This record gives sequence, structure tokens and C-alpha cells, in this order.
Amino acid sequence: MNSENMIKIDGSLGEGGGAILRLSVGFSILYNTPIVIENIRANRPKPGLRMQHLLGLRLLAEITSSNLSNCEVGSTKISFFPNPTIENRILTVSISTAASIGLLLQPIQIACLGLKANKEHKVIDLILNGGATFGKWAPSLNYLEHVTFPLFRKSGLKINADTLKQGFYPKGGAKVHCSIKLREKELSPIDLTTLGEVKSIYGEIIITNQLKYKKSNIPQRIKNAIQSELKGKYDLNLKEKWVDSLSPGVGLCLWAESDNGAHISSGTLLGERDLSSERLGKMAANNILKYIKNDIPVDNYLSDQLIPLIAYIKRPSKIKVMEVTNHTKTNIELIKRFTKRQYGIKKTENTFFIDFY
Repeated sequence: MNSENMIKIDGSLGEGGGAILRLSVGFSILYNTPIVIENIRANRPKPGLRMQHLLGLRLLAEITSSNLSNCEVGSTKISFFPNPTIENRILTVSISTAASIGLLLQPIQIACLGLKANKEHKVIDLILNGGATFGKWAPSLNYLEHVTFPLFRKSGLKINADTLKQGFYPKGGAKVHCSIKLREKELSPIDLTTLGEVKSIYGEIIITNQLKYKKSNIPQRIKNAIQSELKGKYDLNLKEKWVDSLSPGVGLCLWAESDNGAHISSGTLLGERDLSSERLGKMAANNILKYIKNDIPVDNYLSDQLIPLIAYIKRPSKIKVMEVTNHTKTNIELIKRFTKRQYGIKKTENTFFIDFY
């Protein structure tokens, strides 16, 4: 591939974090365009690549046999020459840190939008040993499986993640099987501009067995707080799961599907030492209720994940969001470097419409 077509990306763009790396490399494969990223995490206390970033880059390069420049933890510049074909169908990855598996999968789900199935390669299977299924500022695996992936599947990319073992910070130790069935036809557009009717709210409370000695009945207190906020307006189907994990932790996620196929969520919330179970439940309930009350079909955590999908789909797509988050802005700004696809953002009172024409 000719390096003259290489796109140069400033790694300090926007928030200047790991999102620039994940998105840029995903887009590089999706649009078959080589990139060089400089000033990686330049504004962070520890500039350059962290181990979780390095793992993600190497994993994506290995799946597609793309060419990644020599880099290591602390590197502030990388180059990436994509190979938008599947060379490795089954991969097992060892993760020695508590890196977020949800974030590790982000560039893979972007890249796979453009990868087509052939006679030899129709499914990618990833076995991820290690890492965290729950972490701060990252989507949990149950969020991906019940909110993000259903919309990708509806559009035409069949992606599933099966959590075999949960992992929390600081030791991680999760085990996840991710299966991606490559598309055989063009992706279908997304049109989410009204929420529709929500009758039931679902969710999971994941609690590690290290916390069983506590007699405070954490799950019931969380559930009672959620039900109090719902005020009987919605059926609550909340599962309680006690799990083995190397590190103790509590993870909570609520989600709902409306009658027109919209998926909204509370996002991923974590238990913390100074955060009561009641407060955790109340936060989760209020997070999802604000979307229902304002007729919002795409939550703040989903909007940036949908931008690569609707930008790549050939036909027009449109979503309504409560706010244009910084992550969404970063997605749009990077997409402008790879494609001339036209888009528009329109504000109406307390909502925004994002169109890709």
C-alpha cells in the first residue's frame, strides 16, 4: 500500500486518550487507509501507549495480518498499514492486566463492518483470557450484549460476546468468547428518532463471592432502590449473579428495548467503597428514566458506538440523542479524515438529531 495516501492523526485530538487509537486503527481497516498517529496520549500523566492499547493494536493487526510498526508501552507514535481481509479466524489472546474487554472489542467491531465473508472465512472467534468485564469509563459486557450488539446485528453484523468468567480491577482475570459472523450483504440503515413504548426494564447485578460475608444484602438493597425510583410504572426484571473473580467488585447495568426496537441503558455502574447500595440503585434507575422521559432512543453511551456504523452504511441513517458527547464528537472528527460522507447535527430544544446522508 502506498504510504503517500497515509493519513496523519494527532493523538492529542479532543480528549487525547485511548479512544483516538482505537477508533483510528478501526477506521484504518474499515476504509483501507494507512495511518500514522503521533503525540499519543500526550496530555495524560503517563503519555504514550499503555499495555491495554498495545494489546488492542496487536490483536487487530494479527486478525487481519496488517502491518503495525514496532511499538511498546510508552511509544508516542505508531504507523499502521491495513490489510482488510481475514487471515486468522480463531485467536486466543492473553491479557495480563485489568484492561477493559469492552474497549478492546471496540476497534474490532468497527473494522469488521467492512470485512466480508468468503468460503474460507465466515466467522471470527476470539477467546480472551484476562482483562476486565467491568471497569470505570468502559462498557461492560452485558451492556454490549444487550444494547450495542443488538443494533449491529439488526444492521447485518452478527456479533455476540459470551462471558465465561467476570473480571474486575485491579487483577482482571476474565474469560470471554466473542464470535463475529462476517456480513454477506450490505448493511441496513439505522433510524432511531423516537423511543416508542417501554414496558419492562431489565438488568443484572454482578457481585463477586468475596462480598458474600457482608450481611447487608447488597442485591436486595439495590433492587429496592431501583423499584422505588420506577414507582411501579415499569416491570423490573433484575437478575442477581454471584460470581468468582480474582478481585472483589459490584457491577450494575439496566437496559430496556422499546416496541420500535430502540435499546437504552443506565450505562455501566460500579460499586465503590463510599457509594451505598441505595445510591447505586437510584443512580442506575434515574440514568435510564431520563431517556424514557425525554423520548430518547439512543443513550449517551451508545451514540458514539453507533457513529462508525451509520457513517459506513451506504444509505441514510438518523439517530436522536440527548447530547452530543465528547466521544461522539471524536468519532465524527476522525470519520471526516477517512471519508467525505456528509452529515448534519440539528438541535431541537433538549435533543439532537445526527444524520448521515
